[in-house]
Amino acid sequence: MSNVGFRVIMNIKRPPRELVEKFKEFSTPNIADNMNRFFCVASEIKMINEKKDLKMVGTALTVKTRIADNLMVHKALEIAKPGDVIVVDAAGDMNNAILGEIMVRLAMKRKLAGFLIDGCIRDSSAIRELDFPVFARGANPKGPYKDGPGEINVPISCGGVVIRPGDILVGDADGVVVVPPEEAENVLENTKKIVEKEKLMFEQIEKGTLDRSWIDKTLRERGCEIIDGVE
Repeated sequence: MSNVGFRVIMNIKRPPRELVEKFKEFSTPNIADNMNRFFCVASEIKMINEKKDLKMVGTALTVKTRIADNLMVHKALEIAKPGDVIVVDAAGDMNNAILGEIMVRLAMKRKLAGFLIDGCIRDSSAIRELDFPVFARGANPKGPYKDGPGEINVPISCGGVVIRPGDILVGDADGVVVVPPEEAENVLENTKKIVEKEKLMFEQIEKGTLDRSWIDKTLRERGCEIIDGVE
């Protein structure tokens, strides 16, 4: 008998680690541009850490938890594998923290890749100093309960994006982008092309040769009226 809403799925399909690691060299904006600017977690969910060069790259281990409860997050910590990002759908609640410094240190010890919380945390001053990426909506000193229910390793919603177990997550100072593993190779190839294109544009900016004629062309095509000035 299935206990929908209160269950733990232990095993998930993870993409090859070497494939995931390839995303480390790319920024989230360049990756997102190759998915038509979708698959980006809401900007209200920000990196808590202050280290600007910190980056999160890993595979999603998903948790759907009752508001103000972190029992299933604790269980997720027990079954997560190195390189996993624990992603928590706490419905964006800001009244109770889902985790604090102790759980972050546990995740570091287990060599996880980060936390992504659609909710809030506590012990934020301490977490800011740790070399471990934590993304959340904010902080609240009020702690969580540990009663359940909830689910682990089911599709969830986090920051307006559906995240499935095993999805590739990349997070940096700009936010978090979600890459479906079945699209990863294609996204990587196109992201490399964008990076090369940007390098060329930077060189053209320095030389003063960057072609910006597309702006007026687009305005004309869209029917924009351009007026010389006040008579």
